[in-house]
Amino acid sequence: MSDHMDDLTPLSVAVLTISDTRTTSNDTSGDYLVTQLQRAGHRLADRQITRDDIYAIRAQVSAWIADSGIQVIVTTGGTGFTGRDSTPEAISVLLDKRIEGFGELFRQLSYNDVGSSTVQSRCLGGLANATVIFCLPGSTGACRTAWENILLEQLDSRHTPCNFANLVIPGRGQHG
Repeated sequence: MSDHMDDLTPLSVAVLTISDTRTTSNDTSGDYLVTQLQRAGHRLADRQITRDDIYAIRAQVSAWIADSGIQVIVTTGGTGFTGRDSTPEAISVLLDKRIEGFGELFRQLSYNDVGSSTVQSRCLGGLANATVIFCLPGSTGACRTAWENILLEQLDSRHTPCNFANLVIPGRGQHG
């Protein structure tokens, strides 16, 4: 996992839990993501919980996209098919580019855990204003699958042949 750089370039990451029921005392998915990103050497820039409302989600994520100090946004929750699940609708219009392979790979990996139910995951990834955004399902297991199998490497500036970290690190000349 090493190229011309020996040291990880820590990223500034914001975590948003999207739920009508989660609080700071029972947000296990958000807790998991914060623990893992810090363990990997990244910085927690902000952490919020918002209700599953398209405009509340969009407002928070838009503010983070506009904040030059935030390089990565990871959301958890609101990616299913129930009436209140609105994360994809909230976030997709904010993206400059979609990471099509993210949802495809996540569903392939999660098939081992949840079988055909994985088709109900509408997780997505994309880039907006030199910020990479990953929208994950709300279960801690789904967050673990995404982190361990995709995000850990893709947010590591040393991962080759390519990673998303180098697209959001100022001065790397790869974003645009």
